Amino acid sequence: MFKIYTKTGDKGSTSLIGGVRVPKSHIRIESYGTIDELNSFLGMVNDMCENEEISEWLREIQDRLFTIGSVLATNPDKEVKMKLPDLHESDVEWLEHGIDKMNESLPEMRSFILPGGQLAASTCHVARCVCRRAERLCVNMHEHGEFIPDLVVKYLNRLSDYLFVLARYITCINGVEEIAWRARV
Repeated sequence: MFKIYTKTGDKGSTSLIGGVRVPKSHIRIESYGTIDELNSFLGMVNDMCENEEISEWLREIQDRLFTIGSVLATNPDKEVKMKLPDLHESDVEWLEHGIDKMNESLPEMRSFILPGGQLAASTCHVARCVCRRAERLCVNMHEHGEFIPDLVVKYLNRLSDYLFVLARYITCINGVEEIAWRARV
């Protein structure tokens, strides 16, 4: 029987793929924990949307996020015996194509959009914010000498754009009016 608890992290450390132990406060742990949080929010968006096409899109993205999580959870200085999935430039292109396709049916943006109006769309905006945080953490890792493939940062940057457009698309297909931000003057 597989036990979910190992007790090996009870003193505040955990193992990266490759066996190296690091503190749970390590930026690598923070980064893939944020990817996991993002993935969980996308699961919520999917559950709220109840749209088969959007569900397929989100499952594709969730799969890529598991790939990114495995990259971030791996110690780059150790040789890993297991085969890990990898990210491809075509994954970024897939996001770009999706953005373009959704934008074809959206009204032109004439102002900033406030999150709100429809629960799935609002949750998608939360996911977008978490995605931006994950991106910032990955950039921070790079700035502090931690190896991270450039493609991971590029994917997360494009994904946050995708999630913004997806939130607008969800609002549109549900016939909900977007909430335009009107600056107080």
